[in-house]
Amino acid sequence: MIALGSDHGGYKLKEEIKKYLDELDIEYKDYGTYSEERTDYPIYAKKVAEAIQNKECDRGILICTTGSGMVITANKFKGIRCAPCTDENAGKQAKEHLNANVISLAGGTINISKAVQIIRAWIGAEFSGERHLERIQMIEKIEENNMK
Repeated sequence: MIALGSDHGGYKLKEEIKKYLDELDIEYKDYGTYSEERTDYPIYAKKVAEAIQNKECDRGILICTTGSGMVITANKFKGIRCAPCTDENAGKQAKEHLNANVISLAGGTINISKAVQIIRAWIGAEFSGERHLERIQMIEKIEENNMK
């Protein structure tokens, strides 16, 4: 189950991503926003992060105009590893190297074709473990020490 969230700057792309996920029969939950009316990205990053923490969803896709605000907000939540993804390779490496459970897309610059490439690469990749596992463990230790 994929949690989807966007602000007004990512709304149109989120709606297109939903169509793509529907075509593939990939389950998702839409945590908003539900229009192009101005709103604040932290609201939706929080909803998606909490859905993953609460095990309502396995992973998430966040979209705002630049993707940056979503990344910053989502990574404030323990257990969330949100990676900004600008191309297919970034999507693949987000999973293989970072075991990212959330990706963030820039609704202002990424079209649906590019978003599909990124999502397909991220969903299709597997965490490679190896030297990357040590880095994930380092991140988890930092979380333990700093997110109380």
